[in-house]
Amino acid sequence: MFRDQRLGKISQDVLDYLSSRKADRRIFEADLLVDRAHLIMLKEQGLISDEVCSRIIAALDDLREADLGAGEDVHEAIEAFVLSRVGPEGGRMHTARSRNDEVATCIRIALRAEMLALMEEQLSLITSLVRLAEKHTNTIIPGFTHTQHAQPTTLAHHLLAHADAFLRDLARILDAYQRVNLSPLGAAAFASTGFKIDRLRTCQLLGFDGLVENSMDAVSARDFILEVLADLSICMVNLSRLAEELILWSTSEFGYLELDNLFASTSSIMPQKKNPDTAELARGKTGSVLGSLVSALAICKALPQSYNRDLQEVTPHLWRGMDWARSTVRILDGCISTLKFNLERMEESSGTGFATATELADSLVRRTGMPFRTAHSIVGRIAAAGRRPGLADLDAVAMELAGFRVSERGFSAGDLENALDPKSNVALRANTGGPAPSEGLRMVRERLRLIAERSEEVAKRRDKINRALADLGAMQ
Repeated sequence: MFRDQRLGKISQDVLDYLSSRKADRRIFEADLLVDRAHLIMLKEQGLISDEVCSRIIAALDDLREADLGAGEDVHEAIEAFVLSRVGPEGGRMHTARSRNDEVATCIRIALRAEMLALMEEQLSLITSLVRLAEKHTNTIIPGFTHTQHAQPTTLAHHLLAHADAFLRDLARILDAYQRVNLSPLGAAAFASTGFKIDRLRTCQLLGFDGLVENSMDAVSARDFILEVLADLSICMVNLSRLAEELILWSTSEFGYLELDNLFASTSSIMPQKKNPDTAELARGKTGSVLGSLVSALAICKALPQSYNRDLQEVTPHLWRGMDWARSTVRILDGCISTLKFNLERMEESSGTGFATATELADSLVRRTGMPFRTAHSIVGRIAAAGRRPGLADLDAVAMELAGFRVSERGFSAGDLENALDPKSNVALRANTGGPAPSEGLRMVRERLRLIAERSEEVAKRRDKINRALADLGAMQ
C-alpha cells in the first residue's frame, strides 16, 4: 500500500502526508528573500564565487510560483528550479544552511508582514470608533450590566470602551512583534555549521531586529507563533463583544442601530428581515481562532529539543488564525463606519428600568447626609413600586426606613427632578474616565494622540523592512 514493491518508491499517499506545499504558498516570497540574503552573505564570506552567486540570483529573479514543479516542500522545489537553470553549481545555495533554519526564518518574515498589516487594520477600526465617539459625546444612551438597564451614559463613552480594548489588542501585537522579528538563519539543522558564516549580516539584509541566538532554540522555537495566536484570540474575543452588540442593538427589541446593507442580508423566505450576517460570522470566527490556538498549543506540548516534524502542523493554524482575525477587523471597521443609529430611541430608553436610581441614592446622601446604604434601601423600595416617585413618596419611605423626611433635610423637588434626569446624571460624572461630555472630549483627544503615536511606530517598523529589502533586491 505504501511502497511500490517493483520500483522501491514511496507511494503518493505517503508523499502527500509528508508534504507541506499547500501551507508553503504563504512563505514562497519569503523563501526567495532568504535565499538571496544567504547567497549574498556566502559571497561576502568567500564561500561561493561572485559568478555562481550572480547566476543563482538571476535564476531566483526569474522564478515565479507557477514555475515550481513537484516536491515535498517549496524549498525543495525552488532548489530544483535553480539546479535546472544553473546546473550542479546551483546546489551551492544551500551551503551552511538547513531547511530547519530556512523554514523558521521564512515563517517569521511572512508573519511580521501579516502583523504589520493587522496593526494597520486595527488602527483603522480604532480610528473609526474614536471619530464616531467624537460626534456623540452628548448623545445619551442606556448603559447596561447583566444586559439590563443600569445607568445612563453616552454613546461616546460606550464606543470609547471598545476602542480602549482594541488599543490594548494592538499593544499586544506590537509587543509580540519584537519577538517575532528575530532571525534564526544560520542555525543550520540545530548545531550551527563549520563554515565561517555571518549571521548578523543576513539578519541585517532581511530587516530583522536581532538574532534568535542559540542555534538549537532558533530552529525549534514556535512560542512566537503561540504568542501571536494567543494575542489574536484575545483580540477576537474583544471583537466578538462588539459584534454581539451590533447584533443585539439591531434587533427590534432594542432598535438602537441599523447595519448597512453591505454588511447584512435579507432572509431567503421572510422579506421583512434584515440579518446581521457579518457580525454573526465575527462571533463564529472567534471560536475558530480560539481553536487554532488550542490546536497549536497541543501540537507543541512536550516536544523534545530540537526540531520535530510535528512543527509542520503548527503553521497552517497560524495562517488560518491570522486570516480570520484580519478579515474580522476589516469587516467590523466597515460595519462601524456605515452604522445608522436611532438616537431618539436610545435617548428615550436611557431612563428605562429606573436607570437613574443610583444617582437618586447619591443625591440623597449628598443633600441629607444619610448613609449610602440607607439611601440605597429607600430608593430600592421606591423602585419596587414601579412608578416615577414624587417628593411625597420619598418622604414617606424615608420616614419608614430612616425616621425622617428627606424634605426636612433640604432635599427639594428640584433635586429629585435633577436626580431623575439622565442628562444631569451623565453631566455629574466628570471624573477621569467618566461619561460626562467634557471628559468624553478629553478622552477622544487622548485616543487620537495615541493612534498617531501607534501609527508612527508601525510605520517605522514597516519602513525599516522596506529599506532593508529594497537594498537586498538591488544586490547581485
